[in-house]
Amino acid sequence: MRERRGRETVSAPGKHSRVGATLVVARLMEANVPIYREAQVRQDSESRCRCRTPSELIHIGDKMREEEKSIDKASQELLRIAEKEGINTAWDRYEAMVPQCGFGELGLCCRNCLLGPCRIDPFEEGPQKGVCGATSEIIAARNLTRMIAAGASAHSDHGRDIAHTLLLTALGKTKGYGIKDEEKLLSLADELGIRTNGRDKKEIAREVAEKVFSEFGQQHGELQFSLRAPDKRQALWRKRGIMPRGIDREIVEVMHRTSIGVDNDCENLITHGMRTALGDGWGGSMIATELSDVLFGTPRPIRAKVNLGVLKEDEVNLVVHGHEPTLSDVIVTASQDPELIELARKNGAKGVNLAGICCTANEILMRHGIPIAGNFLQQELAIATGAVDLMLVDVQCIMPALSTVAKCFHTKLVSTSPKAKFPETEHVEFKEEEALPIAKKIVRMAVENFKNRVKEKVNIPKEKMDLVAGFTAESVFKFLGGKYRATYRPLNDAIINGRLRGAAGIVGCNNPKITHDWGHIEMAKELIKNDVLVVVTGCSAIANAKAGLLKPEAAFQYAGKGLKEICEAVGVPPVLHVGSCVDNSRILITLCNVVAEGGLGDDISELPVAGAAPEWMSEKAVAIAFYFVASGVFTVLGNPFPILGSRELTDLLTRRLKDTVGASFAFESDPIKAAHLMIDHINEKRESLKLKPIMYKEREKVVFGVE
Repeated sequence: MRERRGRETVSAPGKHSRVGATLVVARLMEANVPIYREAQVRQDSESRCRCRTPSELIHIGDKMREEEKSIDKASQELLRIAEKEGINTAWDRYEAMVPQCGFGELGLCCRNCLLGPCRIDPFEEGPQKGVCGATSEIIAARNLTRMIAAGASAHSDHGRDIAHTLLLTALGKTKGYGIKDEEKLLSLADELGIRTNGRDKKEIAREVAEKVFSEFGQQHGELQFSLRAPDKRQALWRKRGIMPRGIDREIVEVMHRTSIGVDNDCENLITHGMRTALGDGWGGSMIATELSDVLFGTPRPIRAKVNLGVLKEDEVNLVVHGHEPTLSDVIVTASQDPELIELARKNGAKGVNLAGICCTANEILMRHGIPIAGNFLQQELAIATGAVDLMLVDVQCIMPALSTVAKCFHTKLVSTSPKAKFPETEHVEFKEEEALPIAKKIVRMAVENFKNRVKEKVNIPKEKMDLVAGFTAESVFKFLGGKYRATYRPLNDAIINGRLRGAAGIVGCNNPKITHDWGHIEMAKELIKNDVLVVVTGCSAIANAKAGLLKPEAAFQYAGKGLKEICEAVGVPPVLHVGSCVDNSRILITLCNVVAEGGLGDDISELPVAGAAPEWMSEKAVAIAFYFVASGVFTVLGNPFPILGSRELTDLLTRRLKDTVGASFAFESDPIKAAHLMIDHINEKRESLKLKPIMYKEREKVVFGVE
């Protein structure tokens, strides 16, 4: 039996190799090339970055088994079916790509102008500069900064669309929307300096929408929500010149700076990259979260189920996939329409079953309790069940390959966004003005397709798991302090007194370079075992939910004694679901509230907290990682950024950023070792704050390679 492994972890004969940059790195080390030897990425307090040595690398040639591709039983079952039916999945296409481009993974190729494409020879035997003279440092920094801009644009465009929907709703131009959380609307209006007394809520909503709209295009000043950060953090941003001025302005400036002949200073590029990322985290993403709560309701703890077993043989299965809740929220309403339910019965089904994939799933889970079918790497597998009558997609993380898989079954694949069209896919354009009628049309399409389902092709796994989701920065007040004594004091006191070591956020994607869900789950288990409260978003939340870590009972099986006592007293899981990927902004707000409560320092960088993205793959994850580090949160990534060909940039991100913004990055593919990097950091912060010793230490252990 082969062990689970990460991107570069190869420790058993015959294990599927992770090559490309890994093999290039191995050759660099064997050749004792200075550019890599110095950045060889020591796992110590100075440079927290680790890649494997040549002795740990095994030659390629063997094929991954299902249990190596995913630790999820439902996914393993469907991977076997896909292989039997000759259906290619992301794992097959990844294996066909091996070895991937080592120059690309090291960040040493540039195609920003037609002087190139250029690439730098990492062995120092070939070109060391591009045609324009750009070095490895310049090229790698340009590429990474553009990744930040792309990720920030995705989240921020999401926020813009939500603001657009709120504005149209306030003007009475939409069908299917309303103001679900008036209390939050009034709170935001007050924060934005908008008068509320004696005014209609739609008039207030219009002004709120117009105010946040202006933040996308503003050229001067500061983003309103960035003023939520602790005063010390705001002062640091201003001193470093990274306080974001306008959401779109910073993204545009990245594209200008990284074009030929503009910004050729590695550190200067990254400095503006952080400013752009902050415009996402404290701007676009936070706008998306806050206005979604106003429109669709602020989530509250809610029970539901997760995994592919939520699909039903005797009902119409409609799966929503993507990220924006504007359509999926009205799809929930449409799926409960009595006329459409009756039509489903006439077509031989018992009803309409709605389920989600990715962050759209998280949005309707935490507000409506709609079950989740799976995360990013399960989107093709959902169709491979043969039971999905229609898959509705909007934007982000949607594989173009879905149309190919859908052709093997009866599944209708329907795109809805004018920004995201797909080959061989039926397109039903979504417009907020006709939201509910369009939603009903799509549900009807699913119902009418039920009769085309091929019974012999239906293979729904039995696996499904209970979960509790829907925690927010606001609900932390209530479930810790109670309805009449809402406060963060119990959380701060638990950390100060040592019952709780600290807190950690695990976020991000799936990536076939790391066994599906393994990184998220093993890291979470190790952290909660050591009395670290964990919050999760996005695909990480779904991974942990499938493993049962989002159930209150999980505390008794996996949590350390101190965390278990807290979970038992409050009735919450040891791993808290706080939403979709834009809802990482909820984590930022929670950290601000912890600082404001007192007793744990004056800035986010002083808190005993850490962040991680063990299976990241998207440019959005790059933007998230940078806005957390720029906000003062030490962050560990399972896959390194494509920068290891640049000694200066690697050193800047893994060591010197700490002196600039109070936090830095670490790269570690082993989730247990990564968890202990986080625990070590939390312990250091506790020591700096002179907090009481941890109450219970019996479960803490030394992991090989981690002191």
